[in-house]
Amino acid sequence: MKRIGFLSFGHHHGPGQAGSPDAAEALRDHIELAVAAEDVGVDGAYLRVHHFAPQLASPWPLLAAMAARTSRIELGTGVIDMRYENPLMSAELAATADLISGGRLQLGISRGSPETAVRGYESFGFVPSDRETDADMARRHTELFRGAIDGAGVAMSDPRMTGVSQPLMVQPHSPASGSGSGGAPAPARAPSGPPSRA
Repeated sequence: MKRIGFLSFGHHHGPGQAGSPDAAEALRDHIELAVAAEDVGVDGAYLRVHHFAPQLASPWPLLAAMAARTSRIELGTGVIDMRYENPLMSAELAATADLISGGRLQLGISRGSPETAVRGYESFGFVPSDRETDADMARRHTELFRGAIDGAGVAMSDPRMTGVSQPLMVQPHSPASGSGSGGAPAPARAPSGPPSRA
């Protein structure tokens, strides 16, 4: 069976520029586009993520809004540049969107592509260590992200608050979003070393 979907960069321009939507209009248009696409039988609606450009940059709230207005269409990204992502925050946001969608979220992620800003990820607070490249940093972020969406424990609980010392996974957690977990959280793994500042 063939499936069909669409990928949008979400180009927009500033307020008042004739013939082009501004950012607010472009975002609302994407929600309506997902609804219309689902109505005519399209199988997937995907967003391209670009920073420092008049395009879609923050997929999580838009995916959640699209999910809340649809019921069948697959929603996702193609792709998220992991150099710019806080992996644990992204795991929480992805789980939120996935839970709202009822498990329809499909994420494409990457180690990065050419961009308009020189080392723009550094402006987001992510600087490769002395021994890694920006691609290595993206791979490190990806490993943390995938572990978190699989349900790995990523921080130790404070016994003064919880009465026990055990690994905690990010919340919310969506069992359907785990990569390779078969719909169930992976066994919690103890964090290795101090918490990451990424």
